[in-house]
Amino acid sequence: MSTQPGVRPDPAFGLLELYDEALPHVYGYLLARCADRAVAEDLTAETFLAAVDAARKPDAPPLSVSWLIGVARHKLADHWRREERQQRRQRRLETDHEPSVDPWDVELDVMVARDVLASLGAHHRLALTLRYLDGLPVPEVAAHLERTVHATEALLVRARTAFRKEYTREEGRS
Repeated sequence: MSTQPGVRPDPAFGLLELYDEALPHVYGYLLARCADRAVAEDLTAETFLAAVDAARKPDAPPLSVSWLIGVARHKLADHWRREERQQRRQRRLETDHEPSVDPWDVELDVMVARDVLASLGAHHRLALTLRYLDGLPVPEVAAHLERTVHATEALLVRARTAFRKEYTREEGRS
C-alpha cells in the first residue's frame, strides 16, 4: 500500500484482512456441495478473484464472509452449468414425463445420499443442491439456473425422481 499523496490505496486490500477468516468458510461451503477437493479449490480461487474485481468497483458491496459465500454459490452454479452443457453435448436430455406428486417420505442415509447426489447429472445436482441443501425457494433456484419457474419446477421433479431411483438402487446394494 502506498502512502504517497494522491495515490488511492487499492480497495481490494480490505479483502486481505478478511481472507484468513473467510477461506475455511468458502472452501468448506464449496467442498460440502461438490465433494471434489480439486473443484472446491478451483472454485474457491475463482471466488476470491471475483471478490477482488468486485471490491475495486466504485459501488462495491461491503466485504464479509456471507457475501463471499454468495459469490461462491454463484461460482458453483456456473461450474455446474458448464458441466451440464458439456454433458448435454454428449447425450440428449431425458424427456420422460414424471408425475408431479412426490410422496417419498423416507429418512435418507446421509452418506448414500451424498454419493447419489454426486452421481447425478450436473443439472439435477445443481437444482437439488440449491433447493434442498441451500434452502432457496424455487424462484431463486430458477434465477440461478437462468430458467423459468415452471421449467425449474419440472426440473426439480425429474431431479427428485432420478435421485430417488438411484438412492433406492444404492440402498439395495447395501
